[in-house]
Amino acid sequence: MTLCTRFPPSPTGDLHVGGARTALFNWLLARQAKGVFILRIEDTDQERSSQSSVDAILDSMQWLNLNYDQGPYYQTKRFDRYHAVNQQLIASGHAYRCDCSKERLDQMREAQSANKEKPRYDARCRHRTDVDASKPHVIRFKNPETGVVAWDDLIKGRIEIANAELDDLIIARSDGSPTYNLTVVVDDYDMKVTHVIRGDDHINNTPRQINLFDALGAPIPLYGHVSMILGEDGKRLSKRHGAASVMEFRNEGYLPDALLNYLVRLGWSHGDQEIFTREEMVAAFSLAHVNNAAAAFNYAKLKWTNQQHLKNSPIDNILPEITWHYQRQQVDFSKGPALQDVVPLFADRVHTLIELVEQTRYLFEDFSAIEPKAAEKHLTPAAAAPLQALHQALQNLNEWTAPAIHQVMEAVAAQLNLGMGKVGMPLRVAITGQGTSPAIDAVAVLIGKAPTLQRIERVIKKIG
Repeated sequence: MTLCTRFPPSPTGDLHVGGARTALFNWLLARQAKGVFILRIEDTDQERSSQSSVDAILDSMQWLNLNYDQGPYYQTKRFDRYHAVNQQLIASGHAYRCDCSKERLDQMREAQSANKEKPRYDARCRHRTDVDASKPHVIRFKNPETGVVAWDDLIKGRIEIANAELDDLIIARSDGSPTYNLTVVVDDYDMKVTHVIRGDDHINNTPRQINLFDALGAPIPLYGHVSMILGEDGKRLSKRHGAASVMEFRNEGYLPDALLNYLVRLGWSHGDQEIFTREEMVAAFSLAHVNNAAAAFNYAKLKWTNQQHLKNSPIDNILPEITWHYQRQQVDFSKGPALQDVVPLFADRVHTLIELVEQTRYLFEDFSAIEPKAAEKHLTPAAAAPLQALHQALQNLNEWTAPAIHQVMEAVAAQLNLGMGKVGMPLRVAITGQGTSPAIDAVAVLIGKAPTLQRIERVIKKIG
């Protein structure tokens, strides 16, 4: 049987990093086994679902490049199938109609709460045959009353839950719409899902779903439940901790492969290795090494991971993202240096693409303002002589390369009997407008000969 996993988000908001990690684990498992990865949109909650949320999920999956083999499927397009299964369960004696009123159910729960009992349906309609199918009613699954539901969880180990702990859950509402546990089971059955990897907040649903599979005579998937992601304060990760949705991380300048690399390490390890390419993740991933404990999201570690990918990823993986950020910040990079030359020079100095754009604007745009502290310290009257000498020597330079520019700087320093700092720093501030940059000879190459000379000349006039 072909291994088949699925990622089934509900379109009630953006795709958050917890969901992205679940999608990643399922994707890795399928890719490693050369199996099937399905995207399924669970949109039966029609009041809270929205097209904008569907679009956000699809955009996030595309940006992360978690390509799916089937889908996206939409549960709202499968209502006829769910209705047929509900009728099948009634006919086979595994489900029944229930016309208990809301008032009766509320009174029942209040009494159970007063008696410190677990709130649950009392099965009043379980054996009735007089419920009028033409009047408002729900359909309940007839859960076994004895025995245990047990499974060997791929992450948590052996789990057993007594059937006596479970009540007869509703599988169709009074308006006929199916409920979550029914739709999930039918979809997993029809789509031949073999492995269900999801958050451990679903553990309570698993025994109910296993019983439904049994009632349908369907094969039961293997289950693995991943622990939640926490903020650094130990509480469940949310917006109060910072960016939470996948596309917010794009907006903040993270590479998709870096975010996936960081997420895969939240609860999974492969020796001491920290940085993974996508191919290395596929080759190394194993549910056996997924940790049972909750993992804390650390933004400093994410930034470090992003920097490693900026430094080491093939430039073709970075160019689409850095291009997107220059465009987003309205930087016209069409007339400046090639981006494949810019990224390697600055990758050591930045953690995100936002920082890279901010630190490289002067390569593409002239600037009217110089950092005041840098100007005060390095553009003094004493800087005029080395800048004038540099301007003249660079103007006569035929080969505009970093080694050639560096030789000019050394020659000017020797000619004026100055240290390299007294030559290099005024040049840096003059042509970048900043007090820090990568090696200034390499930066001058990127800026180009004519703009470099123009910027030096402008500063000489200001000093004069």
